[in-house]
Amino acid sequence: MKRLLSSLLLAAAGLAVAPFVSATVLTFDDLAGDDFVPANYGGLDWSAGDWFAFGDAQPPFSAHSGSMRIASGFGDADAATAIGLGDGRTFQGAWFAGYEDVDVSFKLYEHGALVATSATLATSATPTWLASGYAGLVDEVIVSSADQGGFVLDDLTFSAAVPEPASTALLACGLVALAAVARRRA
Repeated sequence: MKRLLSSLLLAAAGLAVAPFVSATVLTFDDLAGDDFVPANYGGLDWSAGDWFAFGDAQPPFSAHSGSMRIASGFGDADAATAIGLGDGRTFQGAWFAGYEDVDVSFKLYEHGALVATSATLATSATPTWLASGYAGLVDEVIVSSADQGGFVLDDLTFSAAVPEPASTALLACGLVALAAVARRRA
């Protein structure tokens, strides 16, 4: 009985912590070479965008990690940088490098509605982190800049959503019911 209860509590703790450790970082280093980012790369939807991956050293377009990074097309509209995250995800941010004083920011959308805009980052040859500044759910990210193609993006970071309180309460009720059944059997 005590062993079963211990197992149930350990399982509950694992389920409660799992959403917090599910951050995904796309480094782009697993892409085969210089080419457009595949439409479903990393479990995200890149099909609306015009992102190009490359690995050759080209200052000031420094990679944050590894050698690969991605760039939008020169003169693209912001809409050509759309990255579809899918449902139930949060977006933390990415690393940027590029020409001096090219400004970039994120526009975050959920079901077609703009829910947040990040701070603005002035790029340089040194990769710098731009946080989204928003912890809620988003299903699309647009990288906004008047100078598309003047920067690179690396180490894009997103996560599965933290469960809602109702989901956690339902999990707790289920575990209590399992414990009660186990107790009766013992």
